[in-house]
Amino acid sequence: MKTPKPASPPTEAFPVTERNRVRRYAKRGHYDRETVYAILDEGMVCQVAFVQEGRPMVIPTLYARRGDALLLHGAVGNNLLQHIGAGHEVAVNVALIDGLVVTKAVKGLSVNYRSVVLFGRGRLLEDPAEKQEALYWLTERLVPGHWQETNQPSLEAIRGVAVAEITIESASAKVRTGMPHDEPADSDLPVWAGYVPIAQVFGEPVTAEHAAGAPLPKALQDYLARRSQPPSAFKE
Repeated sequence: MKTPKPASPPTEAFPVTERNRVRRYAKRGHYDRETVYAILDEGMVCQVAFVQEGRPMVIPTLYARRGDALLLHGAVGNNLLQHIGAGHEVAVNVALIDGLVVTKAVKGLSVNYRSVVLFGRGRLLEDPAEKQEALYWLTERLVPGHWQETNQPSLEAIRGVAVAEITIESASAKVRTGMPHDEPADSDLPVWAGYVPIAQVFGEPVTAEHAAGAPLPKALQDYLARRSQPPSAFKE
């Protein structure tokens, strides 16, 4: 299989509707695809909400973005994937926490964050070649370079997994940045206030016993180097 080309940079913004409009702290809302997709591309796990037999459900799962769609995979009998395959709508959330915002007054405690909520419908991928390409995207999203460095799934293995594609029909992002903002009446309290950076940092790889002696792949080394930096202090 040829290596798929990266998707073109996003351009148009998502239309603001009653469904995706950010209401609380509306100035923190973003509807441009660049912001929305940057958050999706940094996250690793999404929460997918759907209604099954009249009851609300939410499932955390790994994902990959390919253009204007999300790719999910799982067991053939997975309820969420079967729901998507039937053409039903889902809502998806990804949230990244960037820092703890500590105010002098309890009422102002907060976090800096970047989050996305999106809505869409999807389908199950049935064609083996289409599923293989989707699995490539999912693999490269989790461990860049791994697809080329290991044995790729057989046709039988591809048949044994379900892959769904959700078209992103509507989305919005909400972002908070900055230092704490205490009320004037609380500014003189003898209490510390400030910002504590938070980031997901990768640790030292631990080699499995059955892989002893095998070198850490260069692509994985580079990826870990990018994701192993401690968070930096926020500067306004």
